[in-house]
Amino acid sequence: MADGNLDQPEIEVASPETIGEAMGEIENAAVMGVDVDVVAVLGTAELKVSQILQLGRGAVVELDHGAEDHIDLLADGRLVARGQVVVVGEMLAVEITEVFK
Repeated sequence: MADGNLDQPEIEVASPETIGEAMGEIENAAVMGVDVDVVAVLGTAELKVSQILQLGRGAVVELDHGAEDHIDLLADGRLVARGQVVVVGEMLAVEITEVFK
């Protein structure tokens, strides 16, 4: 160090795109461990407690939505999207058709 030069690391300047990508990764990592209850509402029905108590295995409850109507997707009780029920193999799934902010 007698000549006055200090060993300094090189500094790399990141582009705005790179910074944006890094921030997105940080934000995604921050929410990856958060549990959120997601509910698909196929329809609703009003029943008296006595009617509910009479329901047995295989009982059918008529809902206020038809088979072709949209379903609501709720995240922690808040409406976040709408979609429709689709069959994938032997499973039922929800195809999202509309997302709300």
